[in-house]
Amino acid sequence: MSKANRPLSPHLQVYRLPMAAKMSISFRVMGVGLAIGFVFLASWLIGAGAGRDVFNGYHAFFTSWFGLLLLFGWTAAFYYHACNGVRHLVWDTGRGLSNEGAAKGNPIVFGAAIVLTILTWIIGLA
Repeated sequence: MSKANRPLSPHLQVYRLPMAAKMSISFRVMGVGLAIGFVFLASWLIGAGAGRDVFNGYHAFFTSWFGLLLLFGWTAAFYYHACNGVRHLVWDTGRGLSNEGAAKGNPIVFGAAIVLTILTWIIGLA
């Protein structure tokens, strides 16, 4: 068989990842985002202990449009990661491990994360 006639291995341009795989990858990406967010949280707490001027700098950053966008993303990542973690705890009991169970759980995890994020920001801004 010549090189031109060889079958191609599936890759991301040809192979469509199932939703469960996309959710698994995003679960790990959100975990990295949370770790970065915790660095910001720790630096904000250190700034609060360092004095008024340092804290005012952090406050100005986190109340800017970009800072609020980062906080919103961090909140969404937190709830998405938490809801997916609850799903993994359910999977540890042996429930929902089938393809059908995973397909049913995907929109529940995604929807719960969206609702919890929006509720948090509604309550936080009230």
